[in-house]
Amino acid sequence: MDLQGPANTCFGFDLFKELSEKRGDNIFFSPAGISAAIGMLLLGTRGATAAQLEKMLFLEKDTESSRIRTEEKEIEKTEEIHHQFQRFLNEISKLTNDYELKVANRLFGEKTYLFLQKYLDYVEKYYHASLEPVDFLNAADESRKKINSWVESQTHEKIKDLFANGSLSSSTKLVVVNVIYFKGQWDREFAKENTQEEEFWLNKSTSKSVLMMTQHQSFSFMILEDLQAKILGIPYKNNDLSMFVLLPDDIDGLEKIIDKITPSELIEWTSPGHMEERTVNLHLPRFEVEDSYDMEAVLAAVGMADAFNEQQADSSGMSSPSGLHAQKFLHRSFVEVSEEGTEAAAATGISFAMTSAPDYEKFHCNHPFLFFIRHNEADSVLFFGRFSSP
Repeated sequence: MDLQGPANTCFGFDLFKELSEKRGDNIFFSPAGISAAIGMLLLGTRGATAAQLEKMLFLEKDTESSRIRTEEKEIEKTEEIHHQFQRFLNEISKLTNDYELKVANRLFGEKTYLFLQKYLDYVEKYYHASLEPVDFLNAADESRKKINSWVESQTHEKIKDLFANGSLSSSTKLVVVNVIYFKGQWDREFAKENTQEEEFWLNKSTSKSVLMMTQHQSFSFMILEDLQAKILGIPYKNNDLSMFVLLPDDIDGLEKIIDKITPSELIEWTSPGHMEERTVNLHLPRFEVEDSYDMEAVLAAVGMADAFNEQQADSSGMSSPSGLHAQKFLHRSFVEVSEEGTEAAAATGISFAMTSAPDYEKFHCNHPFLFFIRHNEADSVLFFGRFSSP
């Protein structure tokens, strides 16, 4: 799907690497959700701030010709970026009985603040996000509860308290929220009677007990000899979405792999035709991960510094005159993997303030692994994670 799918994977992997440097335990987030929230921000930014966001999202190719474009071509290119987000959101929002996948965006704006109508129209057009007026000025905490309640309802109560007590104030002018929720059944469920207690090795000397699901079936499979790892694709019903699991051969081999992998390799390995169908004896732990991230430092590290800077941020596409800058960028996520399938949710909130092979392959996930859930038609990574500790 044009730039959007590969760009989303590149952006997601950059974020993952940054997050994994900051924490050693489980990680789970939605690159698709975070990039959609940034897309809504991009609509209202101009100049160097906008260029920085485009580059970070891998939507800008830094070539000589791109640096000397006319203003008209610049506008055309920017519109094309938002058209791609629009097509992406339309593609993954198609109704089906096989799984539930929902992406919802909303703006919560201070009712006395004048936003440019053009910005509000475009956010509605491209991101299906309407503006809900709230009273940050006199009732910041009530407004916060209202936003959290909306997020909770959109994620079937999986994401609660996106904005913590005291995180919004009377100086808050705008909160941009993106929510993504997925609940899908495996194409072939794991039989519950085969699930047994096994050891999951955190490292070579420490293990914890997990409930390990097992299945002996045909899966998309590939051995990555250079990395001493293998990758497996587990389809959900009707094959619109798949979970890919990247498992190192060594118990403590994951960190070495993360340093070597490039996003383009991930895209290539998992693209149709690259993996082969093999009979696999799969052992996958039943697991649940819930996490929250303050993304400001992470996003600044991958190229989004200006938007948070009171002096540098150019949000003149949102309001005139503009003194808006991003104040907070929060992301909460949840995933549950069981015999039936997967339930996952993530919410992103940005607030602004003034100022030689055997008969079968063995794929035994009893030590840390990477996993990601991809929408195959949109060629986009919806969720990305690392499971390293039960």
